[in-house]
Amino acid sequence: MSRHSAAAAKRPPRKSGLHQAARREEQSPTDAASTEAQRLATEINRSLAAGRIGVLTPEAMQSLMAATCRLYAAQAEAGATHLPLGARSGVTATDVMVVSSGLLKAVNLAVFELGMWQSWTGR
Repeated sequence: MSRHSAAAAKRPPRKSGLHQAARREEQSPTDAASTEAQRLATEINRSLAAGRIGVLTPEAMQSLMAATCRLYAAQAEAGATHLPLGARSGVTATDVMVVSSGLLKAVNLAVFELGMWQSWTGR
């Protein structure tokens, strides 16, 4: 056996693109969803920085907002203590007020009702 063929025999076989794709599919749904969410957030932030506010259709944005609202509420109800925004999210107080107002309007709630719910639940 030549030195080249002996070295090749000791090496593990190369993984094809199919093997790499299978490895990606082995990720837990949480890992895969989190990775995709981070990728989408990066794409949206880049588009906003470039002045492209139409990066998502209104329907896509509404679907994404509804899913993240439901997910955050479910996690909070299950005892999670993290806040919906990280310390360095780049979201301003005005952004939060605009979104909060829109969310309240979308479900036909007034700020008074939010205040009452917060006083009853301690949240």
